Amino acid sequence: MTDLPPFHLAFPVHDLGAARRFYGELLGCAEGRSDERWIDFDFFGHQIVAHLDGQSRAAGASNPVDGHDVPVPHFGAVLDWEAFAALRDRLAAADVRWVIEPYIRFEGEPGEQATMFILDPSGNALEFKAFRDRSQLFATA
Repeated sequence: MTDLPPFHLAFPVHDLGAARRFYGELLGCAEGRSDERWIDFDFFGHQIVAHLDGQSRAAGASNPVDGHDVPVPHFGAVLDWEAFAALRDRLAAADVRWVIEPYIRFEGEPGEQATMFILDPSGNALEFKAFRDRSQLFATA
């Protein structure tokens, strides 16, 4: 797999202080530029921007995947196996409420992966996943 250019994602939040604590302190994302209405974060090498929007509401949709209701929309990162485990442990120690608790999805099948889902303080759904063999990222049956 080759290095990919970083993606950019802008998303709404209700409280920049809560976003700063969640993304900066809990997830460990370095803060970049900011203003009174937005904050840039280094999200595992990608640029995400939390924009203050008191009117937005989290979507309540989900799709069934491997026996779980996966929230839609969501965003996240594919981590290496050790980084996933470290983040899982840090989130558990912080008593984060799981949307989908960490587990192995598609066990024994192409695309087997560790995955977990959480919500940020504004209700944005995040998924973190890891593959023992990253070449399985786009594997099909």
